[in-house]
Amino acid sequence: VQLQASGGGLVQAGGSLRLSCAASGAVFGFITIDWYRQAPGKERELVATSTNAGRVNYSDSVKGRFTLSRDAVYRTVHLQMNSLKPEDTAIYYCHTVSHSRDFWGQGTLVTVSS
Repeated sequence: VQLQASGGGLVQAGGSLRLSCAASGAVFGFITIDWYRQAPGKERELVATSTNAGRVNYSDSVKGRFTLSRDAVYRTVHLQMNSLKPEDTAIYYCHTVSHSRDFWGQGTLVTVSS
């Protein structure tokens, strides 16, 4: 399985970005793709995760501001990030599990200026 993350960049506080994660090498309908982030000097944390039933759970820090969606045609998962805050600055990683193995995208940097 390969995951390719994109869409990061520099944005002012209050702005928006949309991250994308393109998946290949697996049956897209059988995998769920999650988003994690790691801020400088901090541990990697879960941002949004989807269940097999199609429900999405968000961390409290992003709930109401971030939205995870799936595009089966393009085998891509998007993370729409609105009302960004400086504390959202981090490297964002997409992740999936296939055949009991963890797969990670390469990470995309999001920087939110105050």
